[in-house]
Amino acid sequence: MDIKQYLDSTYLKTSEQSLISEKENDEIVKAAINEAISERFKLIMIRPEYVALAKELVNKLNSHLLVGTVIDFPKGTSSTEYKCSEALNAINNGVDELDYVVDYEAFKRNELDYVKKQVVECTRLGLSSNKVVKWIIEIAALNNHEIVQLTALIKNCVISNFNESQYDKVFVKSSTGFYVTHDGSSNGATISAIKLMIENAFPLPVKASGGVKSYEDAVQMIRLGVKRIGTSSAKQIANNEITNTDY
Repeated sequence: MDIKQYLDSTYLKTSEQSLISEKENDEIVKAAINEAISERFKLIMIRPEYVALAKELVNKLNSHLLVGTVIDFPKGTSSTEYKCSEALNAINNGVDELDYVVDYEAFKRNELDYVKKQVVECTRLGLSSNKVVKWIIEIAALNNHEIVQLTALIKNCVISNFNESQYDKVFVKSSTGFYVTHDGSSNGATISAIKLMIENAFPLPVKASGGVKSYEDAVQMIRLGVKRIGTSSAKQIANNEITNTDY
């Protein structure tokens, strides 16, 4: 199986997180973008401040690589206005796909009307600009019941407010890769959680992010029904090499 068109090659660390200078981090981002172009992955996922650079490199090389970014990352607790402002800036810089972090803490507090309104408004902004939208639900912060409920909430918001022709442009995504679990358990995609997401997101597609560490893991996820896989080790996975990264 050629899995490259399922892979969203990802680099989301800041210079502070990597304990390197901004210039060094910039070079890592450039290398990640160029690798994604040369390997012909589906998409490069980078932070918003690098979207313009990524589009410049993609256009310069006449590549079909899509450029994605994360919005309100990694905690998702900002206001709807902040999310939309950050997304609009990325749209103006040429982004192709917007991966919003849903306010899962508000969801857990049962502030469902607020979460629904945010999902609808932010999704509308993306779709009206012909962008793919993904909602990161952060499965490691949720129990199974909450995974089912939040996935279904997003699905129902989309079905109630948008056209059927747009359903395949709104994903439910598992993880940021930055959530710190208290017991050392996985903070990324697991088979059990992805099954719950696929069952309750349909007809929306699902993206598995984090936790995919080998070609076999990727194939298993694809066979379950995921349409995208987010990983910082896309080249190693595509080349059937096992990785030790968390995301």
